Amino acid sequence: MGKTTEEKAIEIAQLLEDGKGQDVRVLDVSELNSWTDYFVIATVTSSTMQQGLARQVKDYVKENDMEIHVTNRKAPDGDDWNLIDIGSVVVHLMSAPAREFYDLEKLWHAGKVLR
Repeated sequence: MGKTTEEKAIEIAQLLEDGKGQDVRVLDVSELNSWTDYFVIATVTSSTMQQGLARQVKDYVKENDMEIHVTNRKAPDGDDWNLIDIGSVVVHLMSAPAREFYDLEKLWHAGKVLR
């Protein structure tokens, strides 16, 4: 039996935490929209960390027969926010200033915090 989407989201969060991502959170937003079920949010301290964690997430996606949806993103300052859309899971790797400014946890406060 395969892993549930929730289990995959939690595993991705653990992967980010193991890679020194900070304040890692998983939000269940499945009842709030039709385009994704979980947000995994982590604060990164440098563009190098962001690139490394993004690579680890992409490796996890390949190993677990998931697919990254191609997205066009424009970040005003370049490295503040990296969004990885896996369909039912969306991973947000954010600098501390971007995370504070966009405050996804507050914006999606009706979502259930799983970790």
